[in-house]
Amino acid sequence: MDAYWAACARGELVIQRCTACGRRVHLPAAECPWCGGGDLPFEPVGGEGVVHTFTVVHRSFVGEFMGREPYVLAWVDLPEGARVLGQVVQCPPERVRVGMPVRVTFRDELPQWRPA
Repeated sequence: MDAYWAACARGELVIQRCTACGRRVHLPAAECPWCGGGDLPFEPVGGEGVVHTFTVVHRSFVGEFMGREPYVLAWVDLPEGARVLGQVVQCPPERVRVGMPVRVTFRDELPQWRPA
């Protein structure tokens, strides 16, 4: 997992790929959820995707997010075959849509998604 956060600190999005079955794995894991393989190197991805689904959070119970409501959390499909989770930023919640093209951006070393 350290490799994931180190890449985020550099402003680079990396996703694991299972060497046994070739599937992409996100969130970072010690073994592949599809085949159980344990060799999951991190590989850079392009950082573009589309919103698969999302939710607008109107009341947060997580300290660092309290007072920032409403905000959008989305699952984003990457063309490389992974689905990643992140906050949609630089876009009013009412404008976020399924299928909306997004691009990764980093804030406080966390990957977030803005309209492409």
